Amino acid sequence: MHTSLRHLSRALAFAFPLLVAGAAQADDAPLSLIPLPAEVQRQASVFVLNAGDGIDVRAGDRQAFDIANYFAALVAKSRGLKLHVTAAVNGRTRLTKMDSDKQLRVSGAPGADAPIVFLLSKAEAGRFGPEGYRLTVDGGGIRIEAGAPAGLFYGGVTLWQLLMPYGGHGATALVPDVVIEDRPRFRWRGLMLDSARHFQSVAEIEQLIDWMALHKLNVLQWHLTDDQGWRLEIRKYPKLTAIGACRRALGPDAALTGGPGKPYCGFYTQAEAREIVRYAAARYIDVVPEIEIPGHAQAAIAAYPQFGVTGKRPAVSTDWGVHPYLYNVDDKTVRFLEDVLDEIMALFPSTYIDVGGDEALKDQWKASPAVQARMHALGIADEDGLQSWYIKQMEAYLSAHGRKLVGWDEILQGGLPPEATVMSWHGGDAAVQAIQQGHDVVMAYSPTLYLDYLQSSAHDEPPGRPTVVSLKDVYGFDPVPAGVTATGASHVLGAQINLWTEYMPTFTRDQHSLFPRMAALAEIAWSPAASRDWSSFAARLPGQLARYDSLGIRYAKSSYDGSAAAPASPDARNSDELNTCSEKLVLRIEGPRPLEGPRPVYRVDIMDTCWLWKQAPLDGMRHISVTLGDMPWNYQLAHDISSVVVRTAAQGQDALEVHLDTCEGTLLATAALKDRGWLQQKIDAPLPAVTGNHDLCLLVTGDPKRLLWAVDTVSLSP
Repeated sequence: MHTSLRHLSRALAFAFPLLVAGAAQADDAPLSLIPLPAEVQRQASVFVLNAGDGIDVRAGDRQAFDIANYFAALVAKSRGLKLHVTAAVNGRTRLTKMDSDKQLRVSGAPGADAPIVFLLSKAEAGRFGPEGYRLTVDGGGIRIEAGAPAGLFYGGVTLWQLLMPYGGHGATALVPDVVIEDRPRFRWRGLMLDSARHFQSVAEIEQLIDWMALHKLNVLQWHLTDDQGWRLEIRKYPKLTAIGACRRALGPDAALTGGPGKPYCGFYTQAEAREIVRYAAARYIDVVPEIEIPGHAQAAIAAYPQFGVTGKRPAVSTDWGVHPYLYNVDDKTVRFLEDVLDEIMALFPSTYIDVGGDEALKDQWKASPAVQARMHALGIADEDGLQSWYIKQMEAYLSAHGRKLVGWDEILQGGLPPEATVMSWHGGDAAVQAIQQGHDVVMAYSPTLYLDYLQSSAHDEPPGRPTVVSLKDVYGFDPVPAGVTATGASHVLGAQINLWTEYMPTFTRDQHSLFPRMAALAEIAWSPAASRDWSSFAARLPGQLARYDSLGIRYAKSSYDGSAAAPASPDARNSDELNTCSEKLVLRIEGPRPLEGPRPVYRVDIMDTCWLWKQAPLDGMRHISVTLGDMPWNYQLAHDISSVVVRTAAQGQDALEVHLDTCEGTLLATAALKDRGWLQQKIDAPLPAVTGNHDLCLLVTGDPKRLLWAVDTVSLSP
């Protein structure tokens, strides 16, 4: 097509219906760009892009060539628009092939200039920074300029978004005329992926990396070890994966393995880890490994008990929660951890290495004469100081190898070298304290940036923590804590969402928790603070969701406001529509049976199996029906275990009781509960005549640590 016909006013463009399939948005519609660029100037015209058009890069520029090819492949797959990459020689001939020796070979005949140009100019590095770019669409075509490869890549991501704002597909695209100058607000825009609790395949992680790149995220913090599994091959210590990568299949894990007799196992070989690192680097994402020290170590100690405090071999844990197992503090254990870090550093070229440092219960250290003797020999006053000593050993070792230590904000306890970086999940005072001490900080605040919290209160939400963290909640988070000075704000490296997978056994569940909340994180970490506006973001979101559809992302469609619908019937409630009695530790838990097909999800306080139906309509109601399920207890509550409510069970058998008004009120109905192998059972019981609306208390007697009962539904009938 002649250049003059390529560039059309938007009115003229919309007069050609064949050109408009999947075309540019109307003048008054927002450009569907997420994250929002720093500066956007838009004109009332469009550029016509056709199948077969070329993308020019400079001859010999391997990085620009690779980026342009990535962009072309992405557009072909998601947009159905096939482009080809060329490299100009003296402005005339084309280079279209990259030889194995990384040299560009001349091929092709002289031709007209390609309509798209990817230009990498190191002379412009000062203007654009390491990740900034300029994208221009006008009568001369489409041009992306950057001073560094990452910026050129992100310019390509923005152009991809412009090509498919609402999922358009076909051989022609109308690209709105724009001038975009863009750069990120923060240099750490991260996602923490927990592979220790539930394992993702290499292909799934690479797919997730692709999706991260399309949100301009640049750090994958990879949580590889915990009490429930050690997931990375360490060749000097093969038992870490031979023993530490398998646990007994308990609860829903049995559905993944095929039955409770088959263990839940999985780890990444070093070759697989290198492939993930390579794949991420090609998309300008750093992979930061996390190896937990000194707590969350039960899987490692199950493999090598000599590196634990007690010398006894525990099982790899099947329980969720905070565990007591810590590494020993002797020289042999420190050497073991240094050996592990040697192999970690050989696999992961990232500047940062994460050592965890969170939730390290000190009970075993306090009870061990050997640890106490070591602590006093080192002149350390208490166990917090001993943890600080441990972290300092790791920091010094990493620093000597040119790396930087990062850890969760408990590493502040007892003091921390100024070179260490703090991953702040407590936020608030902990984050401010770290900043005031001169530490760089990444904001990973719980609950707002923790994706195991539910996106809505809808009953069909998957399992997780019932506190709702909606899309709007994530979008409203500012990574810079209130009251921090400009100097202090410079220590905030960025923000990170965290995908803890205790309740996410499959990659489908991972996607539901991640999307579209990842889009909100992308904008708060990339876009200028002054431009953040929920209404604008919500207006741009439909185009983003259309892209998710084209990419096959199984996102949550319940994430807009987080609210739940009113009960469908005044005479019935499900567990999400009931109140728990004490709100000690409320979870939404998936039942373990049936192994095949959908399984029930229960909202239950695991420390107090008791529910309230507020103001139940009892006029004329003479029967109550309750569906319950029983589940294995797999929770490590540490010091809180004594607070679990245990109610006396009559004749030694668990029972359901229904009380009027309060849990100590008149007993209206009771029924014995039978262990049915984790399958549901239905209780039908008569009710005495009661008039008016009253609270009903439904409680389960017995010890939930033996068998955890949970109400699914309750209904009343005449």
